[in-house]
Amino acid sequence: MPGKVIAFFPEAAFGPALNSVGIAQACEKLGHKAVFLTDPGMQGVYSGYGFDEYTVNMSEPMPPQEMARYWTDFINGHIPNFDLSPYQQIDNYVKECWEAIVETAIWAEKELPGVLGKIQPDMVCVDNVILFPAIKRYARENQKPWVRIISCSENEIDDPNIPPHLSGCGENDTACFAAYQEHFNEVVKPTHDKFNVFLAQCDEEPYPIGEFFEASPHMNLLLYPESVKFKRATALDPARFQYLEGCVRDESAFEVPTFKANNDAPLLYVSFGSLGSGDTVLLKRLMEAIAVMPVRALFNVGDYESEYDAVPANIEIASWYPQPSVISQADAVIHHGGNNSFNECLYFGKPALIMPYVWDGHDNAKRVTETGHGFHLHRNDWTPDELHACIDSMLTNKKLHERLQATSAHMRSEDGPTKAAEILDRLVS
Repeated sequence: MPGKVIAFFPEAAFGPALNSVGIAQACEKLGHKAVFLTDPGMQGVYSGYGFDEYTVNMSEPMPPQEMARYWTDFINGHIPNFDLSPYQQIDNYVKECWEAIVETAIWAEKELPGVLGKIQPDMVCVDNVILFPAIKRYARENQKPWVRIISCSENEIDDPNIPPHLSGCGENDTACFAAYQEHFNEVVKPTHDKFNVFLAQCDEEPYPIGEFFEASPHMNLLLYPESVKFKRATALDPARFQYLEGCVRDESAFEVPTFKANNDAPLLYVSFGSLGSGDTVLLKRLMEAIAVMPVRALFNVGDYESEYDAVPANIEIASWYPQPSVISQADAVIHHGGNNSFNECLYFGKPALIMPYVWDGHDNAKRVTETGHGFHLHRNDWTPDELHACIDSMLTNKKLHERLQATSAHMRSEDGPTKAAEILDRLVS
């Protein structure tokens, strides 16, 4: 049977984007043609991996560099809110994010139908937290399947026994569940009402308060690994829901540089993501604390290399790293709890210290500690001694390392990208 055209439409952020790249790479190995629908701000990301790109404006059209700067400014403007609890962030960061996300869905409806009509994909895979009605309509009218990819925590698919998405609640803290969900619903109601008006205009049924997306009737791929899964009240039907064990993409090789000091010492990797790198105050504070330790460290500083005049001798910085290749060689990782970092540490069996600031970072930070795969510190409320103790434990805790090695062996044996591609192959064929 000839290969099919599979269109991927990830959220305009590197986490979902690069996870879809991993699945697309595996699909092409099976003979299919993978293409990407992209917001202008992510143009070039997918073509850099050899895929065709089709632009879908998801806001007022502006040059790609200006769009990228918009989201950087949005994140940097919220740095003071990053110290707040997940509950407190509902009133500022979370509220403004959902307002922006709803606008992207409304804008996308202007161009998405035409782009889908041009490509005529045999399947559409969307990784986002909101419904794009044009995708459901295209699938329905052309009798093609559409697939939802859940690259963040599995609690995007809710269940009364697990914490609400973005809440950072402990798995048994039901009082936290209720308080977070009640406040979230109250704050986002005006935005949710606006979205339901838009859905009605697209001949879609309204969503219950707090919901902005639905599970696909065809297939839903969750990247969450077995070792950190929650115990649901209602198990997900494997005919419609499959876990991909982290789904780590292929990435270019990386050669660890020669440091000015400590070249035989353990290697740390520190990254707060492409957007979190704007918090240069935090990264500089981490550098100062790590500079006095018998370790080496690679720091991802994003677009802010010029902000670092003096870098300690045991630290190297760069604007970007091929992260899976780096984590595979690191001895421990400090990160913000983003989905890629969270899964890649588990996949390669590397202990993590998560210092979350927003979104699913809170959920992942709580989960990494609850399941014994790493540590969690507040992003600013820590002392150098506390940081040193966490790093020492990551490097020396035998029980932690044994658990991580077992998790890594399982995830590697499952080969998430290949599993995803085989599922999509069966569905599209």
